[in-house]
Amino acid sequence: MRLHGFLIGQTETLLAEVLKLTGPADATTSRFFRAHPKLGHGERGVIAEAVFAVLRRRMEFAHLAESGAGSPARRMALLGLMQTAGRNALKPFVTEQELSWLEHVSKIDPESLPLRIRLNLPDWIYQALAKRFEAAELAQLAVALNYPAPLDLRANPIKASREDVLNALSKAGIEAGETPFAPFGVRVVGKPPLTKLDAFQHGWVEVQDEGSQLLCSLVAPKRGEMIVDFCAGAGGKTLALGAAMRSTGRLYAFDISERRLAKLKPRLARSGLSNVNPVLIDSEHDAKIKRLAGKIDRVLVDAPCSGLGTLRRNPDLKWRQSPESVAELAPKQLSILASASRLVKKGGRLVYATCSILEAENEAVVQQFLADHPDFALVPARDVLAEQRIELEMGDYLSLWPHRHATDGFFAAVLERQS
Repeated sequence: MRLHGFLIGQTETLLAEVLKLTGPADATTSRFFRAHPKLGHGERGVIAEAVFAVLRRRMEFAHLAESGAGSPARRMALLGLMQTAGRNALKPFVTEQELSWLEHVSKIDPESLPLRIRLNLPDWIYQALAKRFEAAELAQLAVALNYPAPLDLRANPIKASREDVLNALSKAGIEAGETPFAPFGVRVVGKPPLTKLDAFQHGWVEVQDEGSQLLCSLVAPKRGEMIVDFCAGAGGKTLALGAAMRSTGRLYAFDISERRLAKLKPRLARSGLSNVNPVLIDSEHDAKIKRLAGKIDRVLVDAPCSGLGTLRRNPDLKWRQSPESVAELAPKQLSILASASRLVKKGGRLVYATCSILEAENEAVVQQFLADHPDFALVPARDVLAEQRIELEMGDYLSLWPHRHATDGFFAAVLERQS
């Protein structure tokens, strides 16, 4: 859509609120739009994209905005809008001084900026990742994290094949193709409004990142089994697991949030699944869990985590999280994993997963769990994926990275109770 001058002011206002980092950027943005109901769909898109562009490249933009015409807040807003709408779209609405500054900034070679600023990562995250990647690959990862995620869908095999979904999208004028790894994945070009499509309303598709779909493949559910999604949330993975089970067996969706489980209900109704049982629990120690001890074939623990693997969608997390907040998460993750492990029967499997890119929340938690629970053994992720006929080179763990796999950052480990 065409840019209007007043959108610059609106972008500046929202950006100032978001940069206080007092809560999730998407929640702050939604609240702002509710308070400004006259903004149209396209106008909201322009403002939100510019604000999120600034969050992704905050260090770089703050560096560039240190000098120039107008206030630093306005300069940051202009950089975000130039990134998303283009410099020409801004021309009619900025002063000559601002236009001259934008032209100057656009000619700066990003490679000339200090590496730390160019990567747009807080130093503690940079240091953690530098232990894992060479400098060149770390730069590739940082660049990948600074681009918005593509829109991925999962075809629901209970109702439609992937081919059916692609045909339906094509008829609706939406460009899409198969995801490279996930067997039911569809990658959509752009961000079209999907909720009005018949294919969406009839439960043919769900929005789900390919990485999340691959995690469900790693659980490898079978028909007729008893399975628990231990931290089900709004149920994206629950629905994928239920479809893989062909709506047979029993699938329990546990969560401590009634609000999150409420979001599962309409999705469940669309999906056509009849094997899902949403269960509200008070904590990982709820009595409802104890009643299922030793009876479950497979348990998925998608643990609460820093979320740093989702920076393409939630760039504010890298500025809102801290080494202290991550240190507080690890004991909680271990406690949840230990509690969930009691459900697993002999020969059954426990899959621990996060959408984090930090070793402290991933390998370190799994290794501590295995040290504390000698009755569990690690099953190499590469073997499980091979059994599922998914061609994805992995080692002992599932480690997905935006720059390597074009997914969110995901980690998972498969742990089997010894019989």
